[in-house]
Amino acid sequence: MKVNLRIVGMLAAPLPIFALAAPMADATVSPAAAGRVVLASEAAPAVAGATRTGALASGQKLGLEISLQPRNQAKLAAFIKDVSDPKSALYKHYLTVAQYAAEYAPTEAQIAQVTSYLKSAGLSVGALTANHLTLEASGTAAQAEKAFDVSIGTYKSAHQSYYANTEAPSLPASIASVINGVAGLNDVALHTSYLDKSSAVTSHAGTTLTPTLAREGYNLTTDLSDGYNGSGKTIALAEFSSYTASDVAEYNTKYSLGVTAAKVVKVDGGSTDDSGEDEDELDIEVDYALAPDATIKVYEAPNSDAGEVALYSAIASADTTSVSTSWGEPETEEDNLSSDNTDFEEMAAQGQSAFAASGDSGADDDGSDLSVDFPASNTYVSGVGGTQLTVTSGKWKSETAWSDSGGGVSVEYATPSYQTGVNSGSYREVPDVAAAGGNNSPWYIYTEGEWTDVWGTSAAAPNWAAFVADYDTAASDLGGSAFGYVNSFIYPIGEGSLYDTVFHDITSGNNGGYSAKTGYDEVSGWGSYNAGEFISEELG
Repeated sequence: MKVNLRIVGMLAAPLPIFALAAPMADATVSPAAAGRVVLASEAAPAVAGATRTGALASGQKLGLEISLQPRNQAKLAAFIKDVSDPKSALYKHYLTVAQYAAEYAPTEAQIAQVTSYLKSAGLSVGALTANHLTLEASGTAAQAEKAFDVSIGTYKSAHQSYYANTEAPSLPASIASVINGVAGLNDVALHTSYLDKSSAVTSHAGTTLTPTLAREGYNLTTDLSDGYNGSGKTIALAEFSSYTASDVAEYNTKYSLGVTAAKVVKVDGGSTDDSGEDEDELDIEVDYALAPDATIKVYEAPNSDAGEVALYSAIASADTTSVSTSWGEPETEEDNLSSDNTDFEEMAAQGQSAFAASGDSGADDDGSDLSVDFPASNTYVSGVGGTQLTVTSGKWKSETAWSDSGGGVSVEYATPSYQTGVNSGSYREVPDVAAAGGNNSPWYIYTEGEWTDVWGTSAAAPNWAAFVADYDTAASDLGGSAFGYVNSFIYPIGEGSLYDTVFHDITSGNNGGYSAKTGYDEVSGWGSYNAGEFISEELG
């Protein structure tokens, strides 16, 4: 029986936000006090049909993540333009985390000013991330209400109980310009994993993907034999659930991958929820299958807005080659667009290749209208769509767009410069690339104590992250440049003479709103990679 983790997760944990809205009718909203500035990007969340049940107990402990505003933003934009331009002397000369912090993070004086204010409100201030963009803070509900001039209520819907601020937070004008966002004033779960699975199966002939079939399908076999296997590179997996290490060990043993367990990095306390362990294990096993010598770090955080902010800031603060997330939500329901954008922009400046599943709801990500998924829609992230892959006689035979592959047009991000050649509209289009994710070419993995077929764009995003790790190993060996900021690298290739050599162009299939076509499209992006040709043409 097919089980959709979107539904399973709802039964086991609070539902993702259904819709952002103005504060509910029974909540009192007052203008910011004199001398304070409202953080408009931090509007209070609401769940459709929820009823206010009271005020949060004043002594309730809250964990907060305070996002800081970077400096020199025009200079940073110019740097990213130069580092993406093959004609520039700075091309692919990416920053380290320390260099980013020194040039673009708030000054020590600004951080001290924010810290002083938080402490004056009674809050405890914890660690500062390595990129100097996120401060941990904690305190009681009463202290948080005082610090940010909000009231925090309790709510109940048909599916969950939660607390949330009933108005957007505000800050003294003297420090408001340094603050990018405040997360942790609510405990509404945000993210859904994009994964489907069948019941246990006993055979997996045809296009059900094992390490061997996936490597053959994407022309990785020879490169892995040549040592281009992720060695010396790190893949960061963003997860909002814990997983069972013994399941991954069973997969690695069956396929003789010869790798040790992934390293877990607990962020904001980590996650005690294992309802999404299938997602974690799929991501890890796909990456071990395709980049067996890469170091895989699983960043685990609570499924909340504070957890999300802490998670992406931690990954931006780390020296990782590629980043993959298969968790998301409709773009219009995202609470942390501004702070997350800052982290993804930093990743681009540092050459971290960031991928995100484009979603499994076709062109209607929010279930009611043409819409796209976040973070796949972010300008600095590469959205990855899903395909139906056929492999025969040890080679790629064909690929078609999967009908549930997320894709379409953003309402939050303007058309980026790298996309102007294929997008005449005013807003960014998604996805950028694709890989096997359809139900007719699932991955055969071990999860929750059994072997099963799993599919979804959740499988496509880590696939690309693994390929980048392999590519970067080859680049180190051959004296070439790392893959780096993905979209700035692949769009010129897509519009150039090598496109049909290094990509599999997907020209058939649709997602209910858009159709695959020659070249770029809003279902499969530029298509999937041909690893051997990609590495040979770009690094040979």
